[in-house]
Amino acid sequence: MSRSLSALCRQALYAEGTEQVFLLLLTISHGDLAAPIRVVNNTVSIVSRSQTFVAYPFEIDLPGESAEQLASVQLRIDNVDRAIVDSLRQLLAPPSVLLEVVLASQPDVVEASFALTLASADYDALVVTATLRFEDILSEPFPAGSFLPGNFPGLF
Repeated sequence: MSRSLSALCRQALYAEGTEQVFLLLLTISHGDLAAPIRVVNNTVSIVSRSQTFVAYPFEIDLPGESAEQLASVQLRIDNVDRAIVDSLRQLLAPPSVLLEVVLASQPDVVEASFALTLASADYDALVVTATLRFEDILSEPFPAGSFLPGNFPGLF
């Protein structure tokens, strides 16, 4: 899959060493939340596209390559103030999770973006561990439409 990267990002990726810092922006959103949870894996908060991402420690384990199962991402986020656990407890359906990669020097330019859904979450006093899944496009019916009397009454 082709991805369009900024010139500064390509320069940083191809360089032997670079001053550029890649940041991960995490947005957890759901209709039942008063406002989306926006955090950045950084020591200071940043503003990206007029949205404030609060500095909050978290780790992402990217999926391995396996033909037998759908890829999933493991998220571990510190449970320091219980806001995330309290938000997750009030939801009846899984929230959407958006993971974006930006450069600290140009936070308004999203270099990569991944839309995920929270599949499961577990927590203790120190950390919230979540499994995030990509959209399951492999289980979609093909072809998408069916010639049924309810869909096409003139054919029958």
